[in-house]
Amino acid sequence: MNARETIHTDSAPEAIGPYSQAITAGPFLFTSGQIGLDPAGGKIVDGGVGAQTRQVMANIAAVLAAAELTFADVVKTTIFLADMNDFAAVNAVYAESFDAAPPARSTVAAAGLPRGALVEIETIALRR
Repeated sequence: MNARETIHTDSAPEAIGPYSQAITAGPFLFTSGQIGLDPAGGKIVDGGVGAQTRQVMANIAAVLAAAELTFADVVKTTIFLADMNDFAAVNAVYAESFDAAPPARSTVAAAGLPRGALVEIETIALRR
């Protein structure tokens, strides 16, 4: 259980830099930040912050699934927003992925995100 393992899936966007989609370390899975990239076309989805958040959550779900995990296993998330005025819209889509006991979370404004994304989310999940 203490082994470090790289997680990769073709169902989520390829890394656009020198990083892995996710890494396991002991009982934890750490996902890299996901932006609203369509894994098929490699471009940011159209439709604004809501559509981007929906794609981000789909990308995270795919990475979690590759590690045989789900959103129920997520214990911490960090959301990066290009504009804090998008908080409510992102929050509404984000909430759809979690039940009555959502993970701990931080939300921060970022001066800029990769490829001009409006939202980026990273997670930490616990392998039970």
